[in-house]
Amino acid sequence: MTELLGPAEIRALAAELDVRPTKKLGQNFVHDPNTVRRIVDLSGVGEDDVVLEVGPGLGSLTLGLLATGAKVVAVEIDPVLAGRLPHTVAERGGAERLTVVGADALRIKAEDLPERPTALVANLPYNVAVPVVLHLLAELPSLTSGLVMVQTEVADRMAAGPGSRTYGVPSVKLAWYGKARKVAAVPRSVFWPVPNVDSALVAFERGDLVWSVDRQRLFAVVDAAFSQRRKTLRAALASWAGSAERAGELLEKAGVDPKARGEQLDVHQFARIAAAVE
Repeated sequence: MTELLGPAEIRALAAELDVRPTKKLGQNFVHDPNTVRRIVDLSGVGEDDVVLEVGPGLGSLTLGLLATGAKVVAVEIDPVLAGRLPHTVAERGGAERLTVVGADALRIKAEDLPERPTALVANLPYNVAVPVVLHLLAELPSLTSGLVMVQTEVADRMAAGPGSRTYGVPSVKLAWYGKARKVAAVPRSVFWPVPNVDSALVAFERGDLVWSVDRQRLFAVVDAAFSQRRKTLRAALASWAGSAERAGELLEKAGVDPKARGEQLDVHQFARIAAAVE
């Protein structure tokens, strides 16, 4: 069994590297081995997977993922952490299945990676969690599933359905790619330093994209619909459509009530609105 990192090992590594976790990079390191095992178990990855891990930090989750027999491609923006990770893994086994890519996950492209990843499993920096997930799903069609740890509030928004007060832009855009669901809460005590927010795990599976409408056009409709949540769609989509009158025509063509609000629509209805332009 792979030796995972505990609190003492995490602090020793941080001291060795003179690493002081920063809010700017959203660094909160998991130091509880049981939490790591739980995340890996819930992710369902195995030896046939190529796992993309964003922000591996000191390597807690990386070691847990490698213990499944999977290959791991770890994308780390911090050059000090990226440089140390291969050595941490080599000391515990599995280094031959690890590739570290020093890069910003928000700018990564498929050609920057050694293999096409099949799953995303990551403890994501809270300030960029949604943009990172959406960027990776758009850039890497090979990703068929994922399990990410994010702030609870963000998890609620990612997995929300129409009609919920937390339903919004992240909910609809993620639904474009597939089904997301909140699967578990994560206590603050498993992190160092202890964050001042609660965390949760969100799982998602990519669906079959049968949409005939352009994704960017649909996303523009979604952005406009939620930019003024209290307004009816006829009013909220006026700038996107060119006028409130035109917005009303497109909504009626799409079979959507112009008096409805964005929070009432699912991704299929948004797709119909975007397609009505054609």
